[in-house]
Amino acid sequence: MTPVLEAVRLGKRYGRHHALTDCDLNVPPGRVIGLVGPNGAGKSTLLQLACGLIAPSSGTIRVLGATPAAGPAHLAKVGFVAQDTPVYAELSVADHLRMGARLNPGWDRALAQRRLARIGLDPRQKAGRLSGGQRAQLALTIAAAKRPELLIFDEPAAALDPLARHAFLDHLMESVTELGAAAILSSHALPDVERVCDYLIVLAGSRVHLAGDVSQLLASHVRVTGRRSDLAALPAGADVITLTDPSGLKSTAVVRADRALPAGGPWTVTDVGLEELVLAYLGRADQTGTQPVPTAAEAHR
Repeated sequence: MTPVLEAVRLGKRYGRHHALTDCDLNVPPGRVIGLVGPNGAGKSTLLQLACGLIAPSSGTIRVLGATPAAGPAHLAKVGFVAQDTPVYAELSVADHLRMGARLNPGWDRALAQRRLARIGLDPRQKAGRLSGGQRAQLALTIAAAKRPELLIFDEPAAALDPLARHAFLDHLMESVTELGAAAILSSHALPDVERVCDYLIVLAGSRVHLAGDVSQLLASHVRVTGRRSDLAALPAGADVITLTDPSGLKSTAVVRADRALPAGGPWTVTDVGLEELVLAYLGRADQTGTQPVPTAAEAHR
């Protein structure tokens, strides 16, 4: 099956600044992908490359099996909601839909009108008078009414209050389900990612540090608690991602292990959650100067 997103040694440089470095990705179709990382990690750059808004400095990227923005047909397959959920303040909600219909040959008028009714937007209202949550919903409606195969969201709910963010994520998932589309959601809010995403990409310092199916990543990582000397005796193949309280009587580590750790060892093993997993890799990247670790696919090769 054609990957929704495929990158090989992908890089983007602005002068001497490396926004992305040697990124390798192979994301299967039909996934809701969470893209997480600190500010400046390269998330927006990766999304702009995926939309064809900018070109790579090195390597290659393919979206839905083709070069991004390769032509009108490919542009129609991708719906993009930028970070500031841009709308035109002086245009009405109905004006936005008319513009969407003129620019997109596959425009689904019924879907757009149904979405407006669902979220209670008055078509006559000027976009400049909408709340942040309403602007985000309008941008999502326009992107979904293209009937794309891939929806891309760059921090679309960053400025929304908890109630508006909850409603936006509900409608995002409804759109993905109705369209049968894949989606990429860049977000700092790990609970949002945990709620809606089934695939994870962690970026830090311009590099991919972790990528894979969420359930598989959680299954291959554990929290290990014991004396530091005990943790040093972990079996071959167990990779300590982060270690906390290393000078105390008890230390805790997030460990990647391709096989279950032996029962009855001198340590306690418990499951990790998505937030703890992400923070462990971000902490490791910060401590090691952002040297990348293998992706899930690389670990199995």
